This record gives sequence, C-alpha cells and structure tokens, in this order.
Amino acid sequence: MKPTLHPMINGYPEITLEGSSREYREVKGRHALTRVAPFFDWQNERRQYGLWPYAKVSDIPPRTECAIRYNNGETIAGINFCSQDYLSLASHPAIKEATKAAAEEYGVHSAGSAVLLGYTKFSDVLKQKLREFLNASHIVLYPTGWGAAYGAITGLIHSCDHVVIDTLAHASLHEGAAAATRNIHLSGHRNNDAVRARRRLKIIRAQDAHNAIMVVTETLFSMDSDTPRIDELQEIYREYDAVLLVDVAHDLGVQKMLGKVDLVMGSFSKTFASNGGFIATSSRAVKEYLKFYSGTHTFSNALSPVQAAIVAQAIDLIRAPEGAERRQKLMDAVGVLRAELAAGGLECLGDPSAIVPVMIGNEGLSRVTAHLLPRYNVLANLVEYPAVAKGSARLRLQVQADHTEDQVRTAAAGIRTAVEEARGVLGVTAGGSCS
Repeated sequence: MKPTLHPMINGYPEITLEGSSREYREVKGRHALTRVAPFFDWQNERRQYGLWPYAKVSDIPPRTECAIRYNNGETIAGINFCSQDYLSLASHPAIKEATKAAAEEYGVHSAGSAVLLGYTKFSDVLKQKLREFLNASHIVLYPTGWGAAYGAITGLIHSCDHVVIDTLAHASLHEGAAAATRNIHLSGHRNNDAVRARRRLKIIRAQDAHNAIMVVTETLFSMDSDTPRIDELQEIYREYDAVLLVDVAHDLGVQKMLGKVDLVMGSFSKTFASNGGFIATSSRAVKEYLKFYSGTHTFSNALSPVQAAIVAQAIDLIRAPEGAERRQKLMDAVGVLRAELAAGGLECLGDPSAIVPVMIGNEGLSRVTAHLLPRYNVLANLVEYPAVAKGSARLRLQVQADHTEDQVRTAAAGIRTAVEEARGVLGVTAGGSCS
C-alpha cells in the first residue's frame, strides 16, 4: 500500500471517508482522457483502504452463500445479499435444462436486431407467455432492462413533450427523459397523492395544451423499498391525456397490472434469471412504433435464444405452485431479517419486499461498515450519494427465496456488530430503529 498524503482519521485517510462520485461527474479540462485522473486518485485511495466495494467479481455462482473478489484483489466469502435473484431461480435445475436445450437446438446467439432477423422462435414463445402473465395484448422485447426503460421514453416522447418523473426512478428512466426532452418535471411519490397529481398536470396543460405528457414511476423503489399509489392516480392522468409508464423491475406481483396502467416496462434480471427487458401495451400501433423508433430495440442485437428460453421457463416456474411457495419463503426470510435488525436498533426503510434497505446515514460510517461486514460472514451492497441523498447512505440487502432462517439471523447479527464496530472506530453516535 502506498503511503497516503492525506490527514488520517482513526486509521483511514480523511479523503476516503468524505466526498462522492458526483464531484467528479463534470470534471473540467481540455483533454477528455487526462482530466479523469482526480477521480481515479480518489477511488484508488478508497480501494487501498478497503473502502471501494464496487465492481466485485463472484468466483462461484451467486447463491445464498458466495465467494467474491474485490478490486484490490482481496477474496472473501459469506452469506450473499448482493445478488438479484429474488426467487433463487438462477441455478434451478429446470432453468439449467432449458439453457442446455436451447443452446443445443439453436446455438447461443440471436445474430441480429429484432427489427431485422434477431427474433427466434424462442422469442415468440416468450412473448406469448408474457402476454398471458401480464394480461397484455402486445409485447416488445429488449436485450436489457435498461434498454427497455430508456427506449420506452425516447421512443414515444419528442422534444416538445413533457415527462413527469419520480425523483427516485431508475437512472435509465431519468436518462431516457433527459435524452427525449428538456421539459422534465420531477415529482416525489411520497407526495404524489391525487390532489397534487391533478394540480401538477393542470399547470402543465395550462401552459401546453398540444404536446404529450408521460408520467413515469415504479411499483417498487429499489433504494427505499416503498411503493406509490398507482391505482388511484391512473384515472387522473387520463383526464389530462397523460400516459402512465410504470417500471415493474423489482415487483413480483405484476400479473393483471396492464388493465390499470397505460404502459408497463420491466427487467428480467431480478426474478427471471436472465438479462433482458420488455414493454407491454394494449395497442398494436404503440408496439409497432416502438419497434422502429425505440433505438435501444432497433439498433441492438435481440435477446439470444438461450436468454428467451430461460425467461420463458422462469415464467412457468413462477406461475406454478412452486412459484407461490418460493414467494412465501422469500417473504418469510424478509420478515425474519427485518425483525432481527429491528431488535438491534437498526432502521429498515420502506415496506417488506425482497429489498431490505438498512439506513446507516453518514457516508464515512457506511463505508467502514461495508468494509467490516465480511469479517462477520456477510456480503451486502453499499449505496451512497449520488444514488441516494447525502447523509442517507445505506446497505441494500437483496434477499433470496433460498436464504435460510439461520443465514438471515446470522447476517442480522453480523450487520449489527459491524455497525457498532464502525461507530466505535469513527466515534459516530447510534440512532434509528427498524420497523
């Protein structure tokens, strides 16, 4: 480890406990390559002291226990709350068999854009299963969930249109809005009741009676594990000819939602054991328009036959009795985890779901806590500014159906101990409770 030139705080350079990646997003300088060096210096200082927990590599399948490698070469193992595999389907025998069968029959590559010859017979099977699963008339498939979110907005919204978007919506949705129009109106779903929604749209329509409005939200927000009240808002949006786009990427209960909202988009990567995404609509005209004007669909290679076969098999499992059993196991594990964390005085955010955000607060405290977790057999993701507000850094635990009660209790105890130890190291006081 190189000696640091920065002031130290209880064994950590001060620079590693402060600052954020936001400070380096708009770096200045005439040379586009050399001006990024300050970010690397800050990042590398954190890396050397074990406080850069990003871009980890798994050395074994990301099941409920996993072995991973950090950027600095350190290898650790523990109970895995880093991976997004909510129903534990990624290593399911039926998924593996579907993978092998599709590869054997069709190869592993779609070999083209979906607008040309990228769709395969496996794509058709998947679209039919999604139509039934979502109670939707039409499906557009995308190679990633990010592409579906970005493409839904950029494909339908033009420069004079308006996008009303939740501040906590995924980056792909925000970037899609920014690419499509300058008329962006930020909203917070906690204040998104009927009165405020109607007032907001009334103001927009008073200023612009001719151009389109799209309202963008999610069914489950991944940083806070909370949900907006979508049902009561949809009719209000329709009063003002505003289209509602709902991202269901983290939501398990997406069945029959399309009858309530205009557009549904989602990702397969959280529950369906594969990359990929989709947009569901009741209109063939919208489907055909997106296929040709949504760039992430038109100018990307289509889902591979293997990916399409995997997601189709996952839908079968989810809709079968086994799917209900797995959802129950997942929520049982979530309930125990939240209760155990509450007993330790830690604050969990939002509603019970596969995502359990544990509020830490102070950025330096959260970084040291994340660094200490593997000592207590726990692997969890750190989320900090700018992904969340300053001073609200947190651990984001992603629970799987196959997590056992013993694993969950062990993890909760380890998290409590790591937080307490980090507080002692940095002299930070405790606070907050979990409900």
